[in-house]
Amino acid sequence: MELEMKGISKSFGANLVLDNVDFSSHGGCITALLGENGAGKSTLMNILGGVIDFNGGDILLDGEKVVFRSPRESLDAGIAFIHQELNLINDLAVYENLFIGREIRKKGGMLDRNEMMAQAKAVFDEMELDLDPAAMVRDLDASYKQIVEISRAMMMNARLVIMDEPTTSLTDPEIERVFSFMRMLRKNGVGIIFISHKLREVMEICDTYTVLRDGHMVASGSIENVTPELLAKMMVGHDVRSGKNRISENLGSVVMEGRNLSDGRHFENISFSVRKGEVIGFTGLLGDGRSELFQALFGAAGKYDGSLLIDGREVRMRSTMQAVSLGIGYLPRNRKENGIVKDLSILENGSLVTLSKRRRLGLFIDWKAVKGDFEKERKELSIKMGAPSDSITSLSGGNQQKVVLAKWLSMNPKVLILDNPTQGVDVRAKEEIYEIILALAEAGVAVIVLSSEAQEIMRVCSRCFVLYHGRIIGELEHSEMNEERMMRLATGVEE
Repeated sequence: MELEMKGISKSFGANLVLDNVDFSSHGGCITALLGENGAGKSTLMNILGGVIDFNGGDILLDGEKVVFRSPRESLDAGIAFIHQELNLINDLAVYENLFIGREIRKKGGMLDRNEMMAQAKAVFDEMELDLDPAAMVRDLDASYKQIVEISRAMMMNARLVIMDEPTTSLTDPEIERVFSFMRMLRKNGVGIIFISHKLREVMEICDTYTVLRDGHMVASGSIENVTPELLAKMMVGHDVRSGKNRISENLGSVVMEGRNLSDGRHFENISFSVRKGEVIGFTGLLGDGRSELFQALFGAAGKYDGSLLIDGREVRMRSTMQAVSLGIGYLPRNRKENGIVKDLSILENGSLVTLSKRRRLGLFIDWKAVKGDFEKERKELSIKMGAPSDSITSLSGGNQQKVVLAKWLSMNPKVLILDNPTQGVDVRAKEEIYEIILALAEAGVAVIVLSSEAQEIMRVCSRCFVLYHGRIIGELEHSEMNEERMMRLATGVEE
């Protein structure tokens, strides 16, 4: 399939989102569509996917003009769209989600459950996925939900597949499986549009690129002729800092210490400590137990054995309220599922932790004080937003993440646990969040970063613990960190 989008323009009221944008892709090619959050990438693809209309320009498939008035029309033309927002039904099984709208039936009209499961299993086997088609989607973690979404698009025999941030919640082995499948599709003549903020992935898997900035197409060409640094510069309009962080030499006393922590299932015999003004990291592969460990220490998960000390005093964490009262904040992974409340406003999302402190007479909330607290954090974090009463979903991913950060910073934590703090945000927002982390450390906050991205750990952490099957298999100082060493530890090759 040959795709050409010529002079595409789109306005939402007086807001011009796309201005005379050109974009092209063709069969047997993986094209990266790049840009910051709000640059117009999703809008352009939503036009191609029939989700929204456009004000000007032309779409041509194999040289013929087309207009898609619905996602069904786009799909019928051979275009499959894997949206950034997962589009699965938690109360259905995996195979049922794969065949929604195109169920296989027996001659008598009854659903052919066995055939649908068999076809689903065949796709999973081809992708080397250990996934039960009969499993309920609600029981899957976010990474496997994303894989189900990808698998559904693959089963539609599309000639052009749009992937909007498909690897955000995936581990390195899962990403490589998806990439292998993408290479197979490319070899078979399928065109793929790959939207991602992970520029190393772009360099690895893509053939060509197009960069949008502020609704304009600013660059396009062959991946062979660019570097990640150049792509980042094109996306934001200036050089983007990279490399390791500045390490503080003036650390305070130990704020949090864990001794021989185990839960009998997810983590075993974990010991660590973090000081005032220090940033430490925990990394590994999916299932390494780091999230479960700190959810337990935050009082959000089950019981644990071993000792947890806060400021040298042993505590037994039983609830999140207790953790908050002790000065511990926790920014969870998977912002869209666990970090924000989609039905609440920006202000409400950014104030959830401290609302109880602004009660008057135990009944009424002093909203003037709440707004003042949030405005202070908004300025310090440079949150780009409209009115505080706007929906949280009106913000870009990076600004949503900053609102979640604001929620926890408003309580002035002594320990801040950040689980995948830059998941799904663009290069500019990612760098801003890194600077916020380092500024918190300079202010004396003890910061714990949980991340699967080696570059992220190296960027902000003074030392890190690498987990393998729930155990600490290695501890690396800042000078010892490199991607190869961390991966060897995370996969159990080195101990």
